[in-house]
Amino acid sequence: MPASSHPCTSFLVLTLILVTGDDIKALKYDWLTDSNIAFWEEWLEREVLPKYPRARIILMRPSMTFLLMNAVDVKGIAEALPKFQKVTHIFLPINDNRDGTRADGGSHWSLLLVSVIDGVAFHYDSLGGANYFEAQKCTDRLSKLLGTALRFHQLDDTPQQENSNDCGVFVCILMRHLLIKRLLNANANEKVSMSMANKVIDSHGGRKEMLKIIESLRKEGERRRSASPFSTSRTPPRIE
Repeated sequence: MPASSHPCTSFLVLTLILVTGDDIKALKYDWLTDSNIAFWEEWLEREVLPKYPRARIILMRPSMTFLLMNAVDVKGIAEALPKFQKVTHIFLPINDNRDGTRADGGSHWSLLLVSVIDGVAFHYDSLGGANYFEAQKCTDRLSKLLGTALRFHQLDDTPQQENSNDCGVFVCILMRHLLIKRLLNANANEKVSMSMANKVIDSHGGRKEMLKIIESLRKEGERRRSASPFSTSRTPPRIE
């Protein structure tokens, strides 16, 4: 990445997602930030979901999952969350942060995929059952919000990370694979397995791909900024 990826630098704005120098640093070497995962979800919504206009799938941002997990009144936050009417599936990044006063806390990510139409919540955890409690709590709260019963299912055959900081990358890679291969391109006449057994996760390659996407969008944002009479070089490249 260019030298401009200083920790305090606003590196790129994708719709409402701000990517900073700290986010770039984390994506290169460290535990993924909320913004890293939110960016990935935003990118999937822009580049993948529009190709399937009939899909009714929601990718909840980490901030939304945090709100769902910590709200005193679950029903009272409905207006702050996406509309779930007619939705078939919901992806939720799960974090082990148990401090409701800190949205940036926690040290482990996992993925919850809720099939609303089947009433099942599938939990993918690359560190054994580290986030079992959080994922089950999230399932219970989402069930109350949706007004429908959800059966929690821990996928014990989820691919496992080999270090302490790849959990967020696993979440992003698994999310895309499940979204495209198991949901959007599934054969309606065949039973779809939600197991990720034997799925090889290239976390290093995943980080490189995400960095490449961000850099490509940044260059496009810079091109648009230079062509706009209302933007200055002090504003971060923006893609709406």
